[in-house]
Amino acid sequence: MNPLIKNAFETLKNENPELRTRAYGQILAASNQPVDWAYDVWDEMKSNLSHKNNHMRSIAAQVLSNLAKSDPEKRMLKDFPELLAATKDERFVTARHSLQSLWKIGLAGNEQKEMLLKGLENCFKECISEKNCTLIRYILVLLRRLFDSSKDEVVKKMALGWIELEQEEKYKKKYRTVWRKV
Repeated sequence: MNPLIKNAFETLKNENPELRTRAYGQILAASNQPVDWAYDVWDEMKSNLSHKNNHMRSIAAQVLSNLAKSDPEKRMLKDFPELLAATKDERFVTARHSLQSLWKIGLAGNEQKEMLLKGLENCFKECISEKNCTLIRYILVLLRRLFDSSKDEVVKKMALGWIELEQEEKYKKKYRTVWRKV
């Protein structure tokens, strides 16, 4: 592993939020492309999904989502339920950040995309009774990002169908806006 990246992962453990944030940014930037060090940190990031610090839980979810494209062993297929569970974190900001990164998993391959879409569909349909339902339902933005990156018409069709499930017209209109330019 590149010494700078190794140092960035060590810095994530630092108590200084400024240093931690800088390291986090370096890791995300480095993992925007496939990397050969994914498995060097995979288990630690997976373990951090249940870390006592909500920032570490959020970082772990986002890093794992980024690393999905660097996963030739397809560990994500087995580990996805834990990552999806992070979207139900006790701290809503952590749950939201975890959720917002999931779309990247859909770029890792067809199996990963199918698994992701099923997981997001369940989140979308089940969130109606949750306190932050309208924010969770903004999953449609994630689908748009996935569609923009993959041009997969199945993603588009799915998103447009989910919009029609929305009961409140003002939110339905808001969600349609995300998909208007397609």
